[in-house]
Amino acid sequence: MDRSAHEHGHHAGRAPETGHPAHQPHDHHDHHDQDRRQAPDHPGHDHHGHRHAGGPVGWAMAAKATLHCLTGCAIGEVLGMVIGTALGWGNAPTMALAIVLAFFFGYSLTLWAVVRAGVGLRAAIGVALAADTLSITVMEAVDNGVLLLVPGAMDAHLSDALFWGALAFAFAVAFVVTTPVNKWMIGRGKGHAVVHRYHG
Repeated sequence: MDRSAHEHGHHAGRAPETGHPAHQPHDHHDHHDQDRRQAPDHPGHDHHGHRHAGGPVGWAMAAKATLHCLTGCAIGEVLGMVIGTALGWGNAPTMALAIVLAFFFGYSLTLWAVVRAGVGLRAAIGVALAADTLSITVMEAVDNGVLLLVPGAMDAHLSDALFWGALAFAFAVAFVVTTPVNKWMIGRGKGHAVVHRYHG
């Protein structure tokens, strides 16, 4: 009995010296939880596009997004002009076709890129609509507005230097106007920031 009491007392006496090490991992978890709460600000999450949400956006990134839209718009507009001219349409239906095709090709370029990143078609369509709608709308409004203001541009034929010169000038103005719009949208985590979540 004395030995048992002695051993019990010995262990009881050592308990305060241990400092309850079993409680130390909780401090580790507290730090881990704090780190997890701070995770959105971690640079390692840039790959997922978090850096575009509310953060500073460079003009180069905005210009790249605008150039992407401009490429689709240019393909659609030129094709629409060619088809309208070949069919002998007037200015209004030819411009309408060019605008429709500009949206089609603008969305298609984004859709193709997102699908290549492994996104399903339905989800990819949603991404393309969210990324390009405002950008293409602004670009088409400015582009066609400039064409209407250039004397003789709408009546020029595909073989006329005026047609191509006016179109190039209209695209240049549209690019300059649309780039700040894309910069603003990407800074808010919208527009082509959505596309960047799927590919760099």
